[in-house]
Amino acid sequence: MKNLSRLLFVVVLLMSFSTSNAQDKNNPWAITIGANAVDFYPVGEDAPQGGYFDEYFNTGDHWNILPSLSTLSVSRYLSDGFVFTATGSLNKIDKFGDDRLEDLTYFGLDGKVSYSFMNILGSEVIDPYLGVGGGYTWVDDIGAGTLNGSLGLNFWLSEKLGINVQSTYKHSFEDYLSKHFQHSVGLTFKFGGTDTDGDGIYDQDDACPEEAGLEIFNGCPDSDNDGIQDSKDDCPNTPGLAEFNGCPDSDGDGVVDKDDKCPDVAGLKSLAGCPDADGDGVADGDDNCPNEAGPAANNGCPWPDTDGDGILDKDDKCPNEAGTAANNGCPEIKPTQEVMETLNSYARTILFDTGKASFQKETDQVLQAMVAIFKEYPQANFAIEGHTDSVGAKSTNQALSDRRANAVRDYLIANGIKAERLTAKGYGEENPIATNKTRAGRAENRRVEVKLTN
Repeated sequence: MKNLSRLLFVVVLLMSFSTSNAQDKNNPWAITIGANAVDFYPVGEDAPQGGYFDEYFNTGDHWNILPSLSTLSVSRYLSDGFVFTATGSLNKIDKFGDDRLEDLTYFGLDGKVSYSFMNILGSEVIDPYLGVGGGYTWVDDIGAGTLNGSLGLNFWLSEKLGINVQSTYKHSFEDYLSKHFQHSVGLTFKFGGTDTDGDGIYDQDDACPEEAGLEIFNGCPDSDNDGIQDSKDDCPNTPGLAEFNGCPDSDGDGVVDKDDKCPDVAGLKSLAGCPDADGDGVADGDDNCPNEAGPAANNGCPWPDTDGDGILDKDDKCPNEAGTAANNGCPEIKPTQEVMETLNSYARTILFDTGKASFQKETDQVLQAMVAIFKEYPQANFAIEGHTDSVGAKSTNQALSDRRANAVRDYLIANGIKAERLTAKGYGEENPIATNKTRAGRAENRRVEVKLTN
């Protein structure tokens, strides 16, 4: 039985040490020094011992206390709240339950794995734990292995210093060593954390362990204090904006200063941050006419159009006389048949208010297209003819067609066509181009026509 207890003790210690190289945390090591008390009474045995937890706190009658530093523990953090602790303790035994003994020497070597509930509680001060392990205990010359269960509490005064209180039940594997409780209280000192760059973040949690940084960036620096760590900052020494990877944009035009040819004046991305007041695509600094749109080929100034015919002087063979694009800026003497067909296709789509000579709103675009054609042929004269269908009195239709033809003429004159170039006459229902017996035919007969008169 004695060999079995020793073997079990060795197995427990080996199992504990086998995990001692697992992932650690800051300050993974700790030393606890303090005092201990041994109590053989509340262990569920007959007199002179007592029932389980009977008179558990009867320190005067049952506790064996050595009034000096009598406990030394070394702990190593394992992972996920688990800690391995090796403990050595000394005591003098003069109380065995209700019996009194001569001073016997007590010596214990114990190891345990404990689990901390501090993270579950969300506390950084209160640290309760449960532990299980084994050890070997000697009382004078008698020794035996024990299976131990512990309940303890660390109260952390600071990151590295705490008060430890623990109660351990030791169940002996040999009859000649009684099971018992061992209580302890002590001071715990944590150590072992390394902070190479001195930024308050331990190396194991520091993404930049050799360069002082900020906790928010896992220990990496932000030299310009713009909230962007240097490794992600394209301008680490100049405060900037996150949207520009830490680079500044002084004029707020969306072009970072390092790429902005005009960093103090808001401008356009397409012009490398320089302004273009007239919107002609030529930066103001290169624009000879910065307030007047013009092509880059003319240094930002507009090409002249002396005769106002829409054809620039550089392309106009008759720059002082309005003409047409088809004739290279020179005036056309008369429109071609194709042009007349186009003109009449517009004229037939002129819409009048019912029974009136006033135009419907959507007709304005058609009339403007006709004005443009008339202006292309300043030497040509035209006749405006109005026609109706056969519905209604003949005299009424004649008058309405006449008014409508003159309404078109008046519009053209008002938009720059000389009056002497235009005549207007209504023909009523005299010249139908389709049958008046159908709705479609009558719609075709209600029309305006334009004819060349010279």
